Amino acid sequence: MMQEKKNDGCQTHENPVETLRFSASPVRLQKHFLRFFKQIDGYYFLLAFAMMGMFWCLHLLLGGGFAAPTFYNTYTRQAMAWRQGLLHLPQDFPWLELAVYPQVFEGGTLLTQHANYYVSFPPLPSVVLLPFTFIFGEQTPDNLLVKLYGLIGCFAIYASLKKAGNSRPAAALLSFLITTASSALPMMLNGAVWYHAQMLAFMLMCLSVMLMLKGMPTGSLFLYALSVACRPFDALYGPLLYFFYLRTHRDQPFKKTALQLLPGTVLGLCVAGGLAWYNAARFGDVLEFGHNYLPEFSFQGGIQFSASHVKNHIPTFVLGSPLSVSHDGSYSFNAFGYSLFLACPAITLMLLQAIRDLIQKRFTLVKLAILLFMAVQLFLLLMHRTFGGYQLGARYVVDLVPYAVMYFGISREEKGRNALFITLLFLVLVFTGVGISFIHI
Repeated sequence: MMQEKKNDGCQTHENPVETLRFSASPVRLQKHFLRFFKQIDGYYFLLAFAMMGMFWCLHLLLGGGFAAPTFYNTYTRQAMAWRQGLLHLPQDFPWLELAVYPQVFEGGTLLTQHANYYVSFPPLPSVVLLPFTFIFGEQTPDNLLVKLYGLIGCFAIYASLKKAGNSRPAAALLSFLITTASSALPMMLNGAVWYHAQMLAFMLMCLSVMLMLKGMPTGSLFLYALSVACRPFDALYGPLLYFFYLRTHRDQPFKKTALQLLPGTVLGLCVAGGLAWYNAARFGDVLEFGHNYLPEFSFQGGIQFSASHVKNHIPTFVLGSPLSVSHDGSYSFNAFGYSLFLACPAITLMLLQAIRDLIQKRFTLVKLAILLFMAVQLFLLLMHRTFGGYQLGARYVVDLVPYAVMYFGISREEKGRNALFITLLFLVLVFTGVGISFIHI
């Protein structure tokens, strides 16, 4: 009987302790959750909401599905062909830019029965789309994917600017406007083949720059290599990334720096090897991805790259006005491009910042290297016959925006500068938004 009482006493003594522990655990959990949420940067959510909201409004005004497939779905068709074990497309699609190979002529006429039709662009976008084809078939959500590429690129720009010491609100506004107040805006509304590759490369290079600024060369060099598998002239970023890392780590032994760069270099070479194999398997040339076998460049007399094209493009893409005046005095947007300084103002603002840095004696070797590599890549892009063709602005110049991101990523915050830049970029965004209503595909 006494034992029973003792046991009862023990039970009454232990239960309140267990109850107290149980009641305390939700409090501890709440503290953990609060600590976790405080570490989350809410500006990423604001950027996502702002960009997706703007895209939704633009689609309401212009039409086109927010996440619809595109009519110009070259990469999806390539992914579907891979699933059939083909490196070429099963048939010709005249509205797409397809390479014709091999080219056999008889009496000056191309014998198409001997030819296959190949995608004339580097293959990475098809690799990205491949898993989507198992869910959506040929109806892959191209329009949504280009928006996500732009959004992730914007996130990377935000992280780069924040690391440079910019306040979160300033970094968020600048990253939003650098991404959208440019010729990238119309490309994020339609996942057509030309836009898909360019926006994917934009995302990859912005992420690569961000990682290099944070001292993470392996991921940076790997993403850089992937960007080249979308836009071959992005290869110009490579030497700059290496130079930046060597320069910013010059205080440590070179051997240590080289070992830090080695894994990313190996990954990049693996990507390059894969591209070389793919090109050789299709065209027998490790450097040929198909453009030289497009009818316009192979047997219709067009010259793909030429220094003479630079001279022809300068009046439009360097000096050109966005508007033209008709005989009746009305204005209209130029449908085949205008000055890159207005089309992608991030480049203009970078040049203004460079002039200020020179005056204030803050111009470094890294900043000089950024400008030089950008100038070389711009020259090579201007050598292309069309420089983007039908477009609002100068979409090829979007390839150069990561140079500006790197430049601003190593420049300290200046409140007066940021206010001016935000104002100018906002005005260009409004102008570009108006232009989209007249020029879009």
